[in-house]
Amino acid sequence: MNDHTTETSDYTPPKVWTWIKPNGGQFANVNRPVAGATHEKALPVGRHPLQLYSQGTPNGQKVTILLEELLALGHAGAEYDAWLIRINEGDQFGSGFVEVNPNSKIPALVDRSGPQPIRVFESGAILVYLAEKFGAFLPSQPHLRAETLSWLFWQVGSAPFLGGGFGHFYAYAPAKFEYPIDRYAMETKRQLDVLDRRLAQTAYLAGDEYTIADIAVFPWYGGMVKGWLYNAGEFLSVHEYKNVLRWADTLLARPAVVRGRMVNRVSGDPASQLRERHDASDFETKTQDKVAQA
Repeated sequence: MNDHTTETSDYTPPKVWTWIKPNGGQFANVNRPVAGATHEKALPVGRHPLQLYSQGTPNGQKVTILLEELLALGHAGAEYDAWLIRINEGDQFGSGFVEVNPNSKIPALVDRSGPQPIRVFESGAILVYLAEKFGAFLPSQPHLRAETLSWLFWQVGSAPFLGGGFGHFYAYAPAKFEYPIDRYAMETKRQLDVLDRRLAQTAYLAGDEYTIADIAVFPWYGGMVKGWLYNAGEFLSVHEYKNVLRWADTLLARPAVVRGRMVNRVSGDPASQLRERHDASDFETKTQDKVAQA
């Protein structure tokens, strides 16, 4: 705790919770306690085998980084259309998106390379699906595969405490409260320490080989130590995690990582935003700075 003050609240939970008002905060306009579509809207389909419906959040970046890495290896079948789903505006509740992901979360992928379309949702599942489809970034040796999947699913289980926990209460909640911020700051720093200790022993999370584990962890925890998430770098003393910083800089030196971070991005430097990606040449001609000039 930052001091010895005790928080008090005049809120007493009712016997049965009911949704009677928006909960406040940045996402109040799209949060609701039920699933399903709110409006009819078909998803667009482009010309490539893979159709991605996403936004350039950390979860969305995982998939676009992997796709760009696959293309860099020469896997032509990994060509993709990346369609922007604006989650702040509720695009994820359109009927077409809900058909691909009944959980209404980005990213969602449809593989149209075979006789029947295959839907894949949840970012971790998409990474495994693509890695297995193309035989890349997921080792075949049992011990390395197990290590890779262990760190991948560590990220899947841990990042909600960073994003939905720390990020929400530190950056997005309608009011600041000491207890949840301290609770989730402590957990975020513990997770960063887990990574820092691991990366003191190995170049990458699964060992000497760059894998989907690194691709999954980087947008969240690499973004945190590089100061991109929630403007919280100083608050969390991220400079302490020197091994995570070294690893993050190694990944940032990869051109495919740089490209993947740009796709479906809607904030930051306009030159780093490629709102939709339908061809490799779009990185040169259709970033937001060039769109604005045109």
